[in-house]
Amino acid sequence: MKNDQNLNSRRTGTGENEDTLTNRQGHPVTDNQNIRTVGNRGPATLENYDFLEKISHFDRERIPERVVHARGAGAHGYFETYGKAGDEDVLKYTRAKVFQGAGKQTPVFVRFSTVAGAKESPETARDPRGFAVKFYTEDGNWDLVGNNLKIFFIRDPLKFPDMIHAFKPDPVTNIQNPERMFDFVSQSPETTHMITFLFSPWGIPANYRQMQGSGVNTYKWVNDNGEAVLVKYHWEPLKQGIKNLTQKEADEIQSKNTSHATQDLYEAIERGDYPEWELCVQIMSDEEHPELDFDPLDDTKLWPADQFPFLPVGKMVLNKNPENYFAEVEQAAFGTGVLVDGLDFSDDKMLQGRTFSYSDTQRYRVGANYLQLPINSPQKRVATNQRDGQSAYRVDTAPGRNPHVNYEPSLLDGLKEAEQEGQEHQPHYNGKLVREPIDRKNEFGQAGETYRNFEDWEKDELIRNLVDALKVCDPRIQKQMIENFTKADEEYGRRVLEGLDKAMEEMNAKEHTGSAGADSAVDKARKMGHEADPY
Repeated sequence: MKNDQNLNSRRTGTGENEDTLTNRQGHPVTDNQNIRTVGNRGPATLENYDFLEKISHFDRERIPERVVHARGAGAHGYFETYGKAGDEDVLKYTRAKVFQGAGKQTPVFVRFSTVAGAKESPETARDPRGFAVKFYTEDGNWDLVGNNLKIFFIRDPLKFPDMIHAFKPDPVTNIQNPERMFDFVSQSPETTHMITFLFSPWGIPANYRQMQGSGVNTYKWVNDNGEAVLVKYHWEPLKQGIKNLTQKEADEIQSKNTSHATQDLYEAIERGDYPEWELCVQIMSDEEHPELDFDPLDDTKLWPADQFPFLPVGKMVLNKNPENYFAEVEQAAFGTGVLVDGLDFSDDKMLQGRTFSYSDTQRYRVGANYLQLPINSPQKRVATNQRDGQSAYRVDTAPGRNPHVNYEPSLLDGLKEAEQEGQEHQPHYNGKLVREPIDRKNEFGQAGETYRNFEDWEKDELIRNLVDALKVCDPRIQKQMIENFTKADEEYGRRVLEGLDKAMEEMNAKEHTGSAGADSAVDKARKMGHEADPY
């Protein structure tokens, strides 16, 4: 069917050339400047078919933007496997074919994004950056969906909608307010580690090319024997390095360009300066690891690199820009549940919650048949019994099969189950079904360690940014945040307290709806505006 459509698209009608404009039905458009009216000043008539088709499609050109990760950019490229995990044959850990055979290349599409902002929000925002990679493997698609930072705010998916609501604009004023965010954060101590990263220079990467990526969640690798290990994924920039921005630098860039990261990525690829990342994994035995002071499935924590070293497994090169932003970047749909044989889920609670949410979101945004779009479709055969739904592009069945059979099992020449290759991984569970937090929370230990590992200028920037955001917050929120920072590190909490005390003395007491900087901008616009007479 797809080949037939491509053949039809090359045909030209009578009197047409290759550059003749047509409507979506293939009819030549002879006048694209004027609608049909009764006289050249008269009313329009209902049979303006070309106009009605054009405007009704225009009315529907936008699909619902992502609730999170709405602002994004993307590019095509390839992943080249090393065939090893560090110095060992990768087959020791996983039978996934994407990692086998040194030098083998797999096509990829990558979408970078900001998280909390809307589709046209500035790319200088203090915000995590999404880093999602779609591998078009020989066994079907694999999506590695993560962020630039290696940890997350929360560890339980039940809190995710509340967290995003707190980070998004006020439902009454439609203005983002740090008080809302810190109100949630202050009551969720597990966020302290992520907040420490976010309000440091690591919270504003210089661009998409010069930032790290991470799968964030804990997954599993499974070998031919069905044996599993826990694994974390990390993308480390190769030739382009890592760069972050201070708030002042970000403000200067934003005043001139709100799409600087999209432009940087596009232009680098156009001039042949292809960005590269090395994919590294951390591997841990699939156990509870009581020797650690945290649960290894807790995504608010880092695995110590000295105990669980970064093992290189391959590299990724981005070498082709999208031909159409909407068709590829905007409609690209990722899901944490999109795994191939040899890759598996861990019991990471956030991973379990994301696995439902991501694919469910794409069906709402793009439609039930979003996987038939070229950007999302696997680059291999697809044969399913799923049928129909809005915008069904083709029937995903195998050639030569009985088209009347859209179910399984069947004796009437329908699709058959595949044979299991390698032993199935079968984790064992023996416990009560409960609603309980994990035992080893250790909310503040790594946050303090991260603070102490920052360079002095990064600490200064962190304190400055936190004070600027917290000074417009309710005193109860300020008190709780200082308490949390102090539990992480005494100097950390003391410096935030001292900074806040000074800021509160200098700040004019007034009702606010946003940050102090936002309030100042409102005042400046009011005072600096130039008067004009009506016309």
